[in-house]
Amino acid sequence: MNPDLALLHPYPFEKLSKLFANHSAPAGLKPIALSIGEPRHPAPAFAVEALRDGLAGLSTYPSTLGLPVIREAIAEWLCGRFQLHEVNPATQVLPVNGTREALFALAQAVIDRGVSGDKPLVLMPNPFYQIYEGAALLAGAEPYFLSCTEASAFQPDFDAVPESVWQRTQLIYLCTPGNPTGALLSMETLKKLIALSDRYGFIIASDECYSEIYRDEAVPPVGLLQACASLARDDYRNCVVFHSLSKRSNLPGLRSGFVAGDANVMSAFLRYRTYHGSAMPVQHQQVSAKVWRDEAHVRDNRARYNAKFAQVFDILNPVLPLHAPDAGFYFWAKTPGSDEDFARELHAQQAVTVLPGRYLARADEHGHNPGEGYVRMALVASLDECIEAAERIRDFMTR
Repeated sequence: MNPDLALLHPYPFEKLSKLFANHSAPAGLKPIALSIGEPRHPAPAFAVEALRDGLAGLSTYPSTLGLPVIREAIAEWLCGRFQLHEVNPATQVLPVNGTREALFALAQAVIDRGVSGDKPLVLMPNPFYQIYEGAALLAGAEPYFLSCTEASAFQPDFDAVPESVWQRTQLIYLCTPGNPTGALLSMETLKKLIALSDRYGFIIASDECYSEIYRDEAVPPVGLLQACASLARDDYRNCVVFHSLSKRSNLPGLRSGFVAGDANVMSAFLRYRTYHGSAMPVQHQQVSAKVWRDEAHVRDNRARYNAKFAQVFDILNPVLPLHAPDAGFYFWAKTPGSDEDFARELHAQQAVTVLPGRYLARADEHGHNPGEGYVRMALVASLDECIEAAERIRDFMTR
């Protein structure tokens, strides 16, 4: 077996199952899960119809590069959404089977294991999407965690990173909007990271899969390629972004996303993926092209989430002070005591499941886990279920 597999931590939901192993939720209450970030709004009807109409694609092997129709649709969407000057659909766009597998695979393709001395570093926010850490470890690199705390507005403090760390860095994962905090990286911060990439040569991988779920219609989150365009860097050197239809369009089962950016990185990634065997099915590509070209369903999706955020905030904030995130579909809520105790007792008493923040983070150099004392609440259930969950949490807090 690959010995690096032993370095992987149990996944957060495995830890959650162990936390609940010695009790059962009340039998008289319907369970409500706010723990997993799986979109549950209805899939767009036109996408379901297009998939049904495209089943002839089952008879065709897909190419890893993808059909021109999906690459062109993605390039057009990127240019319109992020005010880009141009995106070459032939060399700067690659369809993938959801961002999860692509975020993992990118590290395997770009990390140089042959460097002398210490292992290369992969920087990532802390707390973080667990795939980043697993990708780094299985690529033969060492994760370096950048704690995101209330004191830093839940963003990494890049100014605190030592010179010696930047010198060893080959890849940095960004998550904006952040999972689990919803924090947004500013245009200024993205430009600063691009300058650091120029100086030290590392690749920036920006996970932007929550970018279309935001509170203010007039102020959409900025993206990494947008920062490149503002610097007239239309080659997007050493910069790649990840987007998905799972959150944007309520199509998690379609497993459809893309990676876009630096053509040199895309070329190497395409070569890796050709051998990895991860081409998107033809019928999924055809549906995805239609979905990337429609914004009406995306606006409706945002409105649904915003209604839930407003209602849940009003119910919970008086008893469990909440930070209202600018984007994403999570509340990152501070608990009055241990996050594990909070989650366990809430489940045992009210049949509501939340995820302890410590499961999404690692201890820093001082031994502090920045996820401790927080829980993640995913507002993915229906409005009525989210309201009921909030009312049960309020009852739990005031018992």
